[in-house]
Amino acid sequence: MKLLRLLIVALVVGRGTLFAMPTAGAADKAAVRASIDKAAQFLMKQGQAADGSFSSQAGPAVTALTVTALVKSGTPADAPAVKKGIAYLLAFQQADGGIYPVDSPVANYETSIAMLALAACNRDGVYDKQIKAAEAFVKGLQWDAKEGSKLSDPSYGGAGYGKKNRPDLSNTAFLIEALRSVGADAEDPAIQRALVFVSRTQNLEGPNNTLPFPAKNPDGGFYYTPAAGGESQAGTTPEGGLRSYGSMTYAGLKSMIFAGLSKDDPRVKAALSWLSKHYTFAENPGMGDAGLFYYFHTASKALDVFAEDTFTAADGEVHDWRSELSDAIILRQHSDGSWINANPRWMEGDPNLATSYSLLALSHCLAKPAK
Repeated sequence: MKLLRLLIVALVVGRGTLFAMPTAGAADKAAVRASIDKAAQFLMKQGQAADGSFSSQAGPAVTALTVTALVKSGTPADAPAVKKGIAYLLAFQQADGGIYPVDSPVANYETSIAMLALAACNRDGVYDKQIKAAEAFVKGLQWDAKEGSKLSDPSYGGAGYGKKNRPDLSNTAFLIEALRSVGADAEDPAIQRALVFVSRTQNLEGPNNTLPFPAKNPDGGFYYTPAAGGESQAGTTPEGGLRSYGSMTYAGLKSMIFAGLSKDDPRVKAALSWLSKHYTFAENPGMGDAGLFYYFHTASKALDVFAEDTFTAADGEVHDWRSELSDAIILRQHSDGSWINANPRWMEGDPNLATSYSLLALSHCLAKPAK
């Protein structure tokens, strides 16, 4: 049955269609674990430099993501490769608590990803001090009253790279996840401010989004940012609306759940409706192969935190998402254990980055034990 599913995935990927694979029980844990082990060996033996870094030319963020992926997928936090990676990251911690190179234009992103790595490795509170300082730093960068951003401002509550001087959903989603990973609860004021921004990146008119964009494309999905005039990486509709796409819609869903919204909230329902109409692991809906591995990793986190073992598509078909996602990922794994996207947009031509995204996704594909 596993072979049959893989053949179906191959057919789907080869045709580039949105055809959904048939449900086939729980994910094959042995196959997932074997894929994870092979990927971990690639990263530790081929991907890591002598100084502990991964893809250092991109700054510390890839190292942080890789360390997180290794630990979340089963590599011990005290493994030499992990410890070297953490030491490399902490060498970038500045006096203000942020973890970034001096003059970095993406300090919020780098620090948020580093917080995920530190949280994953924080056995017995060994990194509590560094985490607390990093938490204060990212909260200080959030667009809010301290920066003169009023509640009515489309930027309010968001987080961004900094170099473009406006927040976006990807960075805000990482901020929320980072805060939750270090112990903040859903009612943390920074997370609730971030929820204001997240709600305004959704194509859903209502009391939580009174901006003009949803009226031009009221499909319930999510786009990149409502700030600075609005932007979607998927482009605009003929009416001038901002197109929704898969990776941002899963990022929005994940963020809303982390921020405490229930499954009955209209925003959550609208996001699920969009995703049910575009359920696929053959591509990043709305973006094709651009950002495919980011999409895999974001979808896996969102579906896992949503806490449902199956996902029902708009046609009524019930999907074992863990099985189908793991099949799609494993099919693309190279013989050396790595992944790489033929479309290099957003750095996915870097095997360390694509492999880390894949490892994180596969870790969420391992079925959780019954409660």
